[in-house]
Amino acid sequence: MAYQSPFSTRYGSPEMRAIWSEVAKRRAWRSVWFAVAEAQSAADLVSPEQIKEIRAKVDAIDLARAREIEAEIGHDLMAELRTFAEQCPSGGAILHWGLTSADVQDNADVMRQKAALTLVLDNLRTLLLAFAERIEETHDLPIMGFTHLQPAEPTTLGYRLSVYAQDLLEGFETLLSLHRRLRGKGIRGPVGTSGPFVDMLADSEITPELLESNIMTSLNLEAFPITTQTYPRMQDYRLISGLADVAGALHKFAFDLRLLQSPGIGGLQEPFGDKQVGSSAMPFKRNPVAAEKICSLARETAAWVDVAWQNGATSLLERTLDDSANRRSMIPEAFLACDEMLCTTTQILQGLVIDRDHFQSQLKRFGPFAAIERVLTALVQAGADRQEMHERLRQHSMKAWETYQTKGKNPLKGLLSKDTALLKYLQPARIRKLLDASTYVGLAPVRAKEMAARIRERLAPEQKEVNS
Repeated sequence: MAYQSPFSTRYGSPEMRAIWSEVAKRRAWRSVWFAVAEAQSAADLVSPEQIKEIRAKVDAIDLARAREIEAEIGHDLMAELRTFAEQCPSGGAILHWGLTSADVQDNADVMRQKAALTLVLDNLRTLLLAFAERIEETHDLPIMGFTHLQPAEPTTLGYRLSVYAQDLLEGFETLLSLHRRLRGKGIRGPVGTSGPFVDMLADSEITPELLESNIMTSLNLEAFPITTQTYPRMQDYRLISGLADVAGALHKFAFDLRLLQSPGIGGLQEPFGDKQVGSSAMPFKRNPVAAEKICSLARETAAWVDVAWQNGATSLLERTLDDSANRRSMIPEAFLACDEMLCTTTQILQGLVIDRDHFQSQLKRFGPFAAIERVLTALVQAGADRQEMHERLRQHSMKAWETYQTKGKNPLKGLLSKDTALLKYLQPARIRKLLDASTYVGLAPVRAKEMAARIRERLAPEQKEVNS
């Protein structure tokens, strides 16, 4: 059996694969040919009978015949054109009149990019709303925060989830803007001058500009003001960068989740099926395969950004063909990878296992250390010298940490409650209360709830906006 890409069967939804299928590509090409022929008919260059014949065969894709022709001529678009023309004995004679391949391919590509972006935005919207639900559920659940992978100060799980959601909401805005701004090549011939159409319409009341406008309106596309043989390839760079932006946010979430699924830190688990196999060798393993998949696909998406930049920056003069081969993979795979990551992350969030007891145990172990700054603040407020108190607290903390590491017990509360230098400013009961880290989460619960509300407010009317 011939090689198949993992994106053909493993990664990406059926809807996204359909957008980037061979049949969909050829239908898009044919829709451009038909739109051009229709506009030419309005200029009395093509007969109504020819248009009727072409319209009847727009969806009659014959892959077998097209591949047979391509094997002889080595040009996939020309092979599809000849297949289409064979199906239209009269209308086939005028198909592709005045066009170059990129007039067809580039506009068809952008049509599919817009459809794919709509699907990505829909999936991203679903994911963000799932984040909003989880954030609301855990906005005030205290957990240990970690900096440098060391216990730091408490935060809440909802606030941590808000970090990922905020990045994704920014990515949503970027992609939504890209969706509105994606433009096609227009219908302008080999180097973008519309030379063939100036000659073709010399005796017509229809101008080349009006002809093109009619075609692009039919295709529901806007054209760049200036194009060469292709639309500017820097648009691809902006598109792939936007997808990589979202991939980066998903990677951070998945990477953190992988860490939080390890016994060393723990607290969260991605869904794991009753019959799911974690390891072929070790039956007990519960590997974070979904999060690892997201990280893997995110890396590939990010790698395409450089390829897209090279395509845009190094295309010589009016066009070179050195972007063609990689674009066949780059754009579909970036969309398919993003689609898979978004759907997987949504599934993870919806089935996320939260170990509240583990988070509470973590706070009990590390919380007193985390609340040291709280004690320092209270001491300074009571009139103590900040630098002097910092050093005393540091010494007590280091001693307590050593005891904890060797004996598994944390003597910090006792050490601080007996230090006469501290007791000049704070009572022992006050010190012990301050060392309860579970209440030392600042504005995290408030800001987490605000983030959830912001997501809901932003996305409530969005479905209609994206699909309009």
